Amino acid sequence: MRGVREEVRRHRPGASVDVIVNTGDDWWLAGLRITPDLDSMLYTLSGQNDEQRGWGRVGESERVSGELQAYGVTPPWFTLGDLDLGTHIARSAWLRDGLTPSEVVRRLQQRWELGVTLHPATDDEVDTHVVIADPEAAGDDELASGERELHFQEWWTRHRASIPALRFHQHGLHRAIPSVGALDALLGADVVLVAPSNPVVSIGTILSIPGMAQAVTASPGTVVGVSPIIAGAAVRGMADACLQAIGVATDAAAVARHYGARSRVVHAESGARGLLDGWLLAEEDAAALADVEDAGIEARAVPLLMRDLDTAADLARDALDFALELRRRP
Repeated sequence: MRGVREEVRRHRPGASVDVIVNTGDDWWLAGLRITPDLDSMLYTLSGQNDEQRGWGRVGESERVSGELQAYGVTPPWFTLGDLDLGTHIARSAWLRDGLTPSEVVRRLQQRWELGVTLHPATDDEVDTHVVIADPEAAGDDELASGERELHFQEWWTRHRASIPALRFHQHGLHRAIPSVGALDALLGADVVLVAPSNPVVSIGTILSIPGMAQAVTASPGTVVGVSPIIAGAAVRGMADACLQAIGVATDAAAVARHYGARSRVVHAESGARGLLDGWLLAEEDAAALADVEDAGIEARAVPLLMRDLDTAADLARDALDFALELRRRP
């Protein structure tokens, strides 16, 4: 996202950028609503992120978290920094005052000049859980015998996705709808970029919100995705463990086919068509270009690895130029 913002600042004056952010990682902890992806975006784009650790606020202390763990209120594998707790307390107070998550996000981002507008994917609580095998579990109305659920944060943060996932379950999904900001952004876009985030628990969770995939396919914007896989490996984020759970190979072309071509594929569960007009894959995967194009998706091979702000901005330029090229075609 920093690369997109930098490319717009350098070469596309007047353009605005809206970001639809995954909320499936969210959960309640110690009476506070924690939104890891939104907070990571907020801290990173405002320059408050701890670049060495890769998460949390720079200059953090963890005295309060130590006290919460001593009382047994929070688990030792999920540490909250003191500055970070300030954000969670403010958010939770506003939510209890009746504000929606979208209104809370607007308040939070007013503190810093982000250069973009953040939108939660939904204002409804849709927390992701992971179903795993447990021979001793009795099962219940939703789980078979020998299965149990972990909250996504426990599976991801505590176990580092090392326990094989049988499937993912988004609680509350059936009653959720996209946030108004997300819908307005999609329906007013010239270009929609699908980030190289986890296709299952990040992008996939966003798209699973009823009506979201349809809004993407109905967008007047050209939809270009960026592969999260380079040379058969996930760059970060343990996407391979998640792809395995849904039967998709850790392969750039396989992920493109999973998203589908906007004009051809209809997903039976949602009724939505495939998403992509174009797909960027790494130069290391150039041999897969034909496979992607055979699926009805225009494809390009470009440098994908983002080593610093300049290479991230170069990738954003390639994605936007590709989208605009596709828009000019009859």
